[in-house]
Amino acid sequence: MRRCCIIYNEPREGALADELDVLDQVAHIEKHLIELGISVYRKGITENFMAEVAVLANEKPDFVFNLVESINNKGELIYFVPALLNLYSISYSGNSLESIFLTTNKTICSTMMKNAGINNPASYKPSHFDLLRPGRKYIVKPIWEDGSLGITSESVFECKPGFEEKLKNLDDSHWFIEDFIDGREFNISVLTGKDGPEVLPPAEIVFVNYDANRPKIIDFKAKWEMDSFEYINTVREFPGNNINQQLASNLKEAALSCWHLFDLKGYARVDVRTDGYNNVFVIEINGNPCISPDGGFVAATREAGYLFTDVLQRIIDDLNG
Repeated sequence: MRRCCIIYNEPREGALADELDVLDQVAHIEKHLIELGISVYRKGITENFMAEVAVLANEKPDFVFNLVESINNKGELIYFVPALLNLYSISYSGNSLESIFLTTNKTICSTMMKNAGINNPASYKPSHFDLLRPGRKYIVKPIWEDGSLGITSESVFECKPGFEEKLKNLDDSHWFIEDFIDGREFNISVLTGKDGPEVLPPAEIVFVNYDANRPKIIDFKAKWEMDSFEYINTVREFPGNNINQQLASNLKEAALSCWHLFDLKGYARVDVRTDGYNNVFVIEINGNPCISPDGGFVAATREAGYLFTDVLQRIIDDLNG
């Protein structure tokens, strides 16, 4: 019987929903790995990750299912764990050290996409705010964080007198500014397969009851605060055959281009926004996206008609190492 250790970022004391969500992922993966006939145990990863991975190496599992999304809720440390797994020659699921680093750092990711001809919004350093154009809308984001951490309704702003006050305390190493694409938003999940990556049915994020004064974005409230207006009125839908065929083709092309450019493995999700002309702008690439039962990736696999055990088997068949 194969033996797997599920590793995950151990939530801190008093952790909020964005950290605690990983425990739902662990339980979901564990249940279905057992159904596949795999022996499973868990290991939470903390700020002592170097020692913890060294112990893991001595335990010699056949492979690791990597659910580490951050260290102490800091996304910029995420790539240290796959680096150590590489060091100890431990096979692990999902994306490689290189892919995780490149896609988690959003400014490097943006530059690489532009150089490869993949459409994405123009971006700027906070210290270069003088390059912003009066009257245009922008969004300020953290470079390293996922799960909408650090994003609020105030993150979207218009370039008008006084706007620089919003940016004066933001350093270039942790924040960046992006053109705000005020259009539709889609999540495109991609799953590995024997014949190459498979693009799953795209999900549209629908912003219900949003007026002109409320930016249509998935901010922290929309993602995690269940009693908030944003959470209640931000809805995932699968448009299926109702989607414009040219748009559907553009979404698929964007997702596959990102998969190949960053040499993604296992599973990923590409988040995009579109303008009124069906132009697609990639706004984020999620290597190892949330894989909880109510997450977008798992919802897309259900929409495609797949059993989750089959999804897991495909991910396991595409291990690193």
